[in-house]
Amino acid sequence: MASDLSVVNGARVSFARHKTEMDESDEGLIRFLMREKHGSPFEHGYFRFLVKAPLFVVREHHRHRAGHSYNEWSGRYSKMEPEFYVPENVRTQVGKPGAYSFEPVDDETREATRREIEDNARRAFQAYERLLERGVAKEVARAVLPLSTYTKYYWSCNPRSLMHFCSLRNHEAAQFEIRQYAAAAEKFLERLMPITHAAFVANDRVAP
Repeated sequence: MASDLSVVNGARVSFARHKTEMDESDEGLIRFLMREKHGSPFEHGYFRFLVKAPLFVVREHHRHRAGHSYNEWSGRYSKMEPEFYVPENVRTQVGKPGAYSFEPVDDETREATRREIEDNARRAFQAYERLLERGVAKEVARAVLPLSTYTKYYWSCNPRSLMHFCSLRNHEAAQFEIRQYAAAAEKFLERLMPITHAAFVANDRVAP
């Protein structure tokens, strides 16, 4: 429920005007609003995503609060599923805090890392099931599960908040895994609000 037209009408309501179709002047208005950082008209749309992600990505994602809402599948009430993230992109960290760069590891290290993560996840889930069989509450038994465990949640936000999220997380400095999610979310912004997205890119990817 987001469109370029919602931005236009959010801005033009100040003059008691409402439009049902976009024209060139409206495209110019969106570029002006973006450039001059008039942000509130970009808050009158709505995106709702169903996200499936490993827990360590979720913890980064949920740091974005202003204009974002989340409801997550609860491991207190439902049994977790044995599905885990095993990275293809295994890298090494180079440099000092605040100035890290990341380089791919050699093939042997990559495969050893993937094997360790996968084996650990499998063992952890077996422990989780053993605890459940002993009658331990789900909310306690889940403590043995690793950060690679997948969960699901609804994520809702307005276009302004989505642009801010994308500016930070679909960025070369962001962690690789969350960047993949931000890039996917930005494709929806580009598809549903092409004029807004083009203005966002032209504004050096800074949200208004």
